[in-house]
Amino acid sequence: GYLRINMDLKNDKGIIMNPKKIYRLMKKYGIRAEIRKSNPYLGIMRANKEHNYFDNKLNRQFDVKKPDTVFVTDITYLIYGNQKYYLSVVKELCTREIVAWKLSKGLGINLSLGVIDQLIKKYGKEKLKNTMIHSDQGVHYTNPLYVNKLRELNIIQSMSRRGNCLDNAKMETFFGHFKDECDYKQAKDFQELYKIVDKYMKYYNHKRYQWTLNKMAPTQYRNHIKAA
Repeated sequence: GYLRINMDLKNDKGIIMNPKKIYRLMKKYGIRAEIRKSNPYLGIMRANKEHNYFDNKLNRQFDVKKPDTVFVTDITYLIYGNQKYYLSVVKELCTREIVAWKLSKGLGINLSLGVIDQLIKKYGKEKLKNTMIHSDQGVHYTNPLYVNKLRELNIIQSMSRRGNCLDNAKMETFFGHFKDECDYKQAKDFQELYKIVDKYMKYYNHKRYQWTLNKMAPTQYRNHIKAA
């Protein structure tokens, strides 16, 4: 185009010419730059960069009767001293169990992908088909890598409405209990923090009795449902 000609004239011929004049002359004499064919791979790359949003299919229907069919997930931060770490959690709605969690020093996409890998390991791909996972509209859950991973697993994706935390109230409630009950601020390093979080998750699943679960802990309630 005219900018390339401007640079070529200056550097190769020593001719200084206003780009606007070059543009006018090109237009006058019908001189046009050769248009390159579009690269199909660029379209794919752009599509992969686009984030995806989904309807609120869960719609606050938190009272799920069948285990391992509906999950909720979210990420929170843990601060103690000058340190800040991130905790990604998946909760199963029927039994209220914490079925996957990942602690990280950074806020990368592996926070959301890592817990899905844990679900695959725990349940297997076949059992995850047609299950639902609900989240907010955070970048971790709209990221094409996350969206495509769920799509490949045939997991239905649901999202809270923008700015409405009540749509994912069960995760908000869990994080509230966690931060009140888990003494994570006493950790001196990441390894110790991991152990403290791990201990609390086991306590929550096996020993934290809940009134709405017939006064049972989540894993105890799961066994109760199986026996029934």
